[in-house]
Amino acid sequence: MTVLPTPRRQRGIEILDGNDVDHVVRARSHRDIAMSNALFGGTRAWRSELDAIMHLLPPRATLLDIGTGTGEATAIAADRCARAAVQLTTFGLDHDAGLVTSARRHAHHGVCASALALPFPDASLDIVNCAQVAHHFEDAELRQLLREMHRVARLRVIVSDLRRSWAAVAGLWMASFPLRFHPISRHDGVVSILRGFTRTELGDLVYDSVGTRPVVRRHLGFRLSASWSPAHAPTGAGHP
Repeated sequence: MTVLPTPRRQRGIEILDGNDVDHVVRARSHRDIAMSNALFGGTRAWRSELDAIMHLLPPRATLLDIGTGTGEATAIAADRCARAAVQLTTFGLDHDAGLVTSARRHAHHGVCASALALPFPDASLDIVNCAQVAHHFEDAELRQLLREMHRVARLRVIVSDLRRSWAAVAGLWMASFPLRFHPISRHDGVVSILRGFTRTELGDLVYDSVGTRPVVRRHLGFRLSASWSPAHAPTGAGHP
């Protein structure tokens, strides 16, 4: 059996990263993104990390979701926590004001701000999560994103993203037609995968940025997660 080599990480340009996309098209594409995450493992990846630390959370906890888009992740997280008798207050952060407005339907608080300069004090939020967001950043900005997440988290930082693979590219491309994805969603999905990470790359990136070696896991659907406790986390808050 021939195993395809892992493609070289490519910069690429995602159309939705531009500022000139019609708001109706942007909303449609974000619905496609939410569907893709639900069907192909994006939601499962970060949710498994949340479940793993559920027993460490206080009765009242907080979660910041960076690059929240339309905010569905905050509602999923709050529901998971409620089942474990944890009352979760959620903050959905995005740089797009329109998306923040949409996210407020799910998150308790919508915040329009840059992920590179989070408007929160040090160690002020129990969990800081970003899902399928890290690959949008490069080099110094990517490291700054991780440092900011590390700075404001009290108990746990969770980063989940795409595992780069030709198989993932082919699978997304073929599935996008019967799922009736918008052409922009199809284009950006392929670019996103090629901007994704390998397990070693993601682990080294976190370590080089914040000086902490994360737990990096592979998940079904060509997904990765990296999670770690910041240096200021209370004793006993390490990964089980």
